Amino acid sequence: MDQKIALSVVVITKNEASRISDCLKSVDWADEVIVLDDESTDNTVALARSLGASVHVRKMDVEGKHRNVAYQMAKNSWILSLDADERVTPELKQEIIETLKNNPSCNGYAIPRRNFMGRVWVRYGGMYPSAQLRLFRKDAFRYDELAEVHPQAYMQDPRGMLKNDILHYTYRDFTDAIAKLDRQTDLEAKKWFRENRKVGVFSILRKMVDRFWKAYVSKQGHKDGVIGLFLAVNSGMYQFLTYAKYWELKRDSGAKSRTV
Repeated sequence: MDQKIALSVVVITKNEASRISDCLKSVDWADEVIVLDDESTDNTVALARSLGASVHVRKMDVEGKHRNVAYQMAKNSWILSLDADERVTPELKQEIIETLKNNPSCNGYAIPRRNFMGRVWVRYGGMYPSAQLRLFRKDAFRYDELAEVHPQAYMQDPRGMLKNDILHYTYRDFTDAIAKLDRQTDLEAKKWFRENRKVGVFSILRKMVDRFWKAYVSKQGHKDGVIGLFLAVNSGMYQFLTYAKYWELKRDSGAKSRTV
């Protein structure tokens, strides 16, 4: 067996029994794998432990804080952050090993992601390369701990970019994409409400059209056929659904304050 490298892989999970095994098998060359589980009710925890991961259970409160807690558990100075629906390719494995062997000058590296709808690689509409900071020094990286969804990443420069991809099985199918849209817009609306965001109907309509146009036309999402059209519409609907849920939160808050 090849010697494992000094790298802590951190994976966040919630009911990922159908996907966690493939994720962890793709990083079995790292000497530490940490799974922070958000109180799964399926077999995620047992499967992760059977594959040698160090599993911890914590109820997710805020995504950025949850991820930061997981990173602090790492014993190594370098962390690779993954989600359960992601896989490291053999080519990326070798690139990471070579990068860490050569005394890297950067504090972290963005890695391109090959996003999939089911088994179909979505190549356009801004879905590729979709690079994110995923390989970083533990002491140089953190997430914002206020944002309910899509927390901002903070890292000291310098930073670099790797060439090979993470495989990201983003959506199982259209139904899964709609369910994820519903969950994320719930959280986005809560963020807007906390920030008392100033938004109006016309600005939301403009952003809806802008998001659709960028995804479908400017970034050539039309080349992905029906999937590209669906994802462009989905992108525009993110703004509208967030606004509708935000409006509902404000309405309910106002009604509650009037009855107190």
